[in-house]
Amino acid sequence: MTATLTPDQLDLEAARLYDTAAWQQIVTNWQYTAPEPTPRAATEATKSPAPGDWRNLLSVPVDQLVDTAIRTLPAAPPDERPLPGRLGAILPDRLHTWRRIGQTDIRPSTHLAYARQILTEWGWQNGQYRLRNSRGARCICGGMLTAHRLGYGSTDSMNQAGAWLLTELRTQGWTGLIGAWNRAPSRTAADALSLIDATIRRASHAGR
Repeated sequence: MTATLTPDQLDLEAARLYDTAAWQQIVTNWQYTAPEPTPRAATEATKSPAPGDWRNLLSVPVDQLVDTAIRTLPAAPPDERPLPGRLGAILPDRLHTWRRIGQTDIRPSTHLAYARQILTEWGWQNGQYRLRNSRGARCICGGMLTAHRLGYGSTDSMNQAGAWLLTELRTQGWTGLIGAWNRAPSRTAADALSLIDATIRRASHAGR
């Protein structure tokens, strides 16, 4: 249950998901899960025709033109929901449970963006592996867990966000868990944010 989930448990759940054959298939072919490139014919048809060439617009079906236009539109940004103030950073997460009411699920990349916001506004820490320190700063997994408890994504999207983080870490040569990476003595807040940014790009390019 979410109420008893800890950063350590989230880290292990993400690792289990990463190790599944289904996930390995996803990350192996992630570049093929992104939106397909716009067909050249459709691209040419959307260019402004020369005077007298209006018949060129009829070379592509209208539904294909509409589909091309829709596919080129950027994804709608998530609704802005400001984080609780500094006091909210140190309060027990159970007091924020009401914020989950009526919230729809989000993509793992969006969940990571909210976790990044938490680490930026409330602070990042790499001391003892726990949800927060006395100032309310979180580790990376703590940021993801808090984002979920504040209503930003389901448990599934949070676990997938962790698996995408592990995928990014593997490409950078790290073979351990997220928590061990976060606790490394030389680690900095800039390193943590850079990792999240790289993971957001990777997941977004895969349509996740």
